[in-house]
Amino acid sequence: MRAYYTADRARFESDTDDHILGELTRRHNFALEIEQKSAWLQQIRIMRNALAAIDAYTLAFEFSIPRMGKRADAVLVIGDCIFVIEFKVGAETFDRHAIEQVEDYALDLKNFHEGSHALSIIPVLVPTKAPAARAVQLEMALAQVARPVLSSVIDLADIIRMASAYHRHIQMDAAAWAASGYRPTPTIIQAAQALYANHNVEEITRRDAGAINLTRTEAAIGQVIDDARANGWKAICFITGVPGAGKTLAGLNVATKRSEDRTAHATYLTGNGPLIQVLQQALARDQAAREDVSRAFAHSKVRAFIQNIHEFRDEYATRSQAAPSDHVVVFDEAQRAWTRAQASSFMQRKKGVADFDMSEPEFLLSVMDRHPDWCTVVCLIGGGQEINTGEAGLSEWMAAIRDRFPHWRVHASAQIVQPDYDLNADARIFIEQSHVSLNEDLHLSVSMRSFRAETLSAFIAHVLNGDVEAAKAASMQLNQYPLFVTRDLRAAKDWLRTTARGSERYGLVASSGAHRLRPEGLHVKAGIDPANWFLNDRNDVRSSFYMEEVASEFDVQGLELDYAAVCWDADLRYNDGWQSWNFKGTRWQAINDRFRRLYLRNAYRVILTRARQGMTVFVPKGDAADATRPPDYYDGTYDYLIDCGFTPLV
Repeated sequence: MRAYYTADRARFESDTDDHILGELTRRHNFALEIEQKSAWLQQIRIMRNALAAIDAYTLAFEFSIPRMGKRADAVLVIGDCIFVIEFKVGAETFDRHAIEQVEDYALDLKNFHEGSHALSIIPVLVPTKAPAARAVQLEMALAQVARPVLSSVIDLADIIRMASAYHRHIQMDAAAWAASGYRPTPTIIQAAQALYANHNVEEITRRDAGAINLTRTEAAIGQVIDDARANGWKAICFITGVPGAGKTLAGLNVATKRSEDRTAHATYLTGNGPLIQVLQQALARDQAAREDVSRAFAHSKVRAFIQNIHEFRDEYATRSQAAPSDHVVVFDEAQRAWTRAQASSFMQRKKGVADFDMSEPEFLLSVMDRHPDWCTVVCLIGGGQEINTGEAGLSEWMAAIRDRFPHWRVHASAQIVQPDYDLNADARIFIEQSHVSLNEDLHLSVSMRSFRAETLSAFIAHVLNGDVEAAKAASMQLNQYPLFVTRDLRAAKDWLRTTARGSERYGLVASSGAHRLRPEGLHVKAGIDPANWFLNDRNDVRSSFYMEEVASEFDVQGLELDYAAVCWDADLRYNDGWQSWNFKGTRWQAINDRFRRLYLRNAYRVILTRARQGMTVFVPKGDAADATRPPDYYDGTYDYLIDCGFTPLV
């Protein structure tokens, strides 16, 4: 149901206030307080006065905005013009957060509600005790979404009459408009909050054919878990997908659905420290606000649901020999689990476990194998995502199963044979065995991060592979996704500030090896606080909005921005092909090791696929007087990006 109450002019005029209030109350699924009933009555009366002179309209109260998990107070349809009206009952001023809120609702309709794509949308904020204004300006911005209109109760009728003047003569089926497809693509933070608050994944994600395999993937995972439970099997499931395709969302959905099941309890694990910090903090803040509990209490509950894989490892390596309480564990970014050498060295040096001699995949499987009955391990695998020394990759998981756990049943994406997943020869032989099942439904092929550019990951792959013609062709399909390049950092920042609207998040990203961006005022070695950078608002100097701190690939992997400025240094240079360099001491050193070159390329792959709605790349001009930053270190990259389809920002 899109709204609690919907009426055309005739019905709205004939329905009494009490009848409308009854409809709103009946459809409200939560405990209803007296303040809410009073607010609804005020809104009903305000809208009666505001619409008295309008001949035809459709009015909806409590209109659902699924991606945000919220409802707009009122949505008004006049001709082909949509008003999104948010009331702040008892307020006297136009609060900045409220302005962002109503603009977010309007942008959400424009971007994700199929029937609204071609319509004019006007967000209106009405504090009920605000004084009347002398004049109200209507400013239509890009994509036919007006800048938020700030209205008093007294001015609302004039604003509606003035703004709808050019739209009233157009006939539109308001019922068909409301029922048209809704294709939300939430950020992982929004998705996690919605799932944790017991929303279904179907309520917050797209339903179009291009993304339907997310539903199929979740069904396939569920079948593996149910079969293992029913038959007493131990099973492992490998999920693959392009960047932004929803692997983390699928994993979180599995964990939330089964987290309350005592006999099949699930936990979400990841070694991605920044992702853990951001998700734990986001869920704790959201729960504290929704349930009026302390953040400390909320955070303690969240920590049991989302855990650091290294804490899980340490618990069962040094403190407990029992089977975990979880029968289902989801390992996100499982390709980043450590090799035998890396894990053994760390456990011996840092944890005092002298006889530790296993890779992380081998050890984690050994812990789950302690269950006397059944268990399921779900591994989420990102292709081309290894960005650090000592990360094992998918082949290490296959080796562990082959050598130590041949009794486990293996279910894997049919796409793991692709080059991005870097299977070695032994792993390729292993997956041909009879107890390994390959399934196309375990691969997520469509990026859902960027609702404006599903082919962004393919474009970036062509850019980083040095294929100019393929990149140029792919860029032609990104006509709704701005791709700019500039030599002026100030211009890049100005573009972000002026392009983003509402609470849309933007920020600066760079590779962790971009050490010679420091003369530009960007110090990647300083680091960020991920939770503050991704969650805090425009007033906080630690937030991404301030653009004083730059996030690296380690900070942003698995997370996303709406708009980004990718700051490109001389660690990856284009000169008739890509060249990889490491800045050490006072000079650049060529990187000859193929794995380190791969990690650097993947670092740029990560930062170039963080933006959902558009990006600009900043390539410095360099400085002829600085031996570490001569212009020719950067010029080739700038020219190459233009050849690939980036547009110079002027």
